[in-house]
Amino acid sequence: MENMAEVREFLMSRRARLSPTDVGLTAGANRRVAGLRRSEVAMLADLSVEYYAKLERGDIAGASTAVLESLARALVLDETERMHLLDLARAADGIPTSGRHRRRASTQQPSRLALQRTLDAITGGPAFVRDRHQNLVATNPLGAAFYSPVIGNGGRTPNLARFQFLDPASRDFYPDWELFAQMCVGIMRVEAGRDPHDRTLQDLVGELTTRSETFARLWSAHDVRTHGSGTKRFHHPIVGSLTLQYEELTVTAEDGLSLLIYTPEPGSPSAERLQLLANWASDTPVTEHS
Repeated sequence: MENMAEVREFLMSRRARLSPTDVGLTAGANRRVAGLRRSEVAMLADLSVEYYAKLERGDIAGASTAVLESLARALVLDETERMHLLDLARAADGIPTSGRHRRRASTQQPSRLALQRTLDAITGGPAFVRDRHQNLVATNPLGAAFYSPVIGNGGRTPNLARFQFLDPASRDFYPDWELFAQMCVGIMRVEAGRDPHDRTLQDLVGELTTRSETFARLWSAHDVRTHGSGTKRFHHPIVGSLTLQYEELTVTAEDGLSLLIYTPEPGSPSAERLQLLANWASDTPVTEHS
């Protein structure tokens, strides 16, 4: 995940996915490249061909915000892709991404205890905290029951990416498995762009690339995405099918943590099944992992 290679492959993949007609150009004949030519991207971004070629080689350090924004428009990047490009440029310049400054471990424990109390106060749905490496670091009681297939019988901290790609149970838990896989990899790509020197993330990517052909294929696509909000389907081994809305919130007090909350439509079958799961959880201790 060295930064220049990441920049090069991201820009090349975005250029390759566009056709001339996508950006209002005439395709012409005898095209030898997939997608747009470098000269066409340079023209659309109002850059010289030589300068764009330099950027696409991965030499993005020093590029101005105006240049990057123009390039994002030329490549028709969505908001997540645009922010990813800016993150790659900041990383190349050695500038920490906003909100990602490292905190000393001694300052984290008190807020972690407060965060757990906050999670425990959420009773209307599964709630959990995920770190930038896809580790499930804390849950409320209903979240522990909900993610019991991921948490298993304890041991090392549960990791959502490892569960997704290495545990066959994930295909039962996630009815829309391929969509979940794309989301997981896209979120990890965003994190890789923010900190290309994150050794823990590098090791996780290396492990999953080696052990999962699907992960390797999705990782090579260089697609990025954020979580935000939406609806997901699950099939829980205890209560069956669940359709839940989710919201993701950034935990600004601690480095790289996100809080996610799942809620059902009131009065829906999923709400009834989630209540059954809550009842089951109150009677069945779940192994702690945080």
